[in-house]
Amino acid sequence: MSAGLVLEGGGMRGIYTAGVLDCFLDNDVMFNYVIGVSAGGNMAASYLSKQRGRNKKVSLEFLDDKRYLSFANYIKNREMFGMDFIFDEIPKTYAPFDMDEFLQYNGEYIIACTNCETGETEYYNQKYLKKDLMTILRASSSLPFMAPIVEYDGKKLLDGGITDPIPLRKAQRDGMVKNVVVLTRPAGYVKRTSRFAKWIKLKGYKKIDEAMLKRAGHYNETLNYIEQQEENGHVIVIRPSQDLKVDRMEKDKNKLSQLYDLGYNDALKQIEAIKKLKKD
Repeated sequence: MSAGLVLEGGGMRGIYTAGVLDCFLDNDVMFNYVIGVSAGGNMAASYLSKQRGRNKKVSLEFLDDKRYLSFANYIKNREMFGMDFIFDEIPKTYAPFDMDEFLQYNGEYIIACTNCETGETEYYNQKYLKKDLMTILRASSSLPFMAPIVEYDGKKLLDGGITDPIPLRKAQRDGMVKNVVVLTRPAGYVKRTSRFAKWIKLKGYKKIDEAMLKRAGHYNETLNYIEQQEENGHVIVIRPSQDLKVDRMEKDKNKLSQLYDLGYNDALKQIEAIKKLKKD
């Protein structure tokens, strides 16, 4: 029986996932089914192209570059992260993405986005990702008010974490009875609805406004479901064993390096259990 890999987002906290996935590569742990949201989806791409260390490089080496993450980006383009820089220049020039190796992956890779007009989750599989990977990753990483809407395949898309922050149920619907879930928040975390979501609306997209208000409740319910699945032996959860207080837009290189190391070591502690889960 095949096991699935489910990856949460979290902005710069995604470097925790980078550490986990590098540990998997070092221990020859690959999955035939991978689903990710936002930063989780981005980290999965380099994992599936078997580019160990690439996620860490991208997350750390450009922190002082205003094109990567800065208020200057927001003033100029209404985006905190420089989306053209991240999804065009970096993979082509500064940290080349190995598309040839990526295309050799024979499993199922899925990225979740949110449809602005319907307020529903759109899931894009290998059929789309092999043609338009960076566009779909960009859409899945575009938070309302922090990045522009991405138009793709006749749809207007934003961050998949709005409607399906940890897509375990999607993996199960696709037949993955056993799953490894990588979270970027420590145990005990509870999401709260921000005042920002209550008062600031995305003009013309009522469904997104509604989804943003429901986001915290949906996230917390999903965490409860994951814990139940873990207790029943259907899921192995990898999450930060320490709370390093890393923000979604963190720019402290030392903290981010520590979070990467934590991800690697947390995964290493469970690597034999993960190998067993994949065989069962």
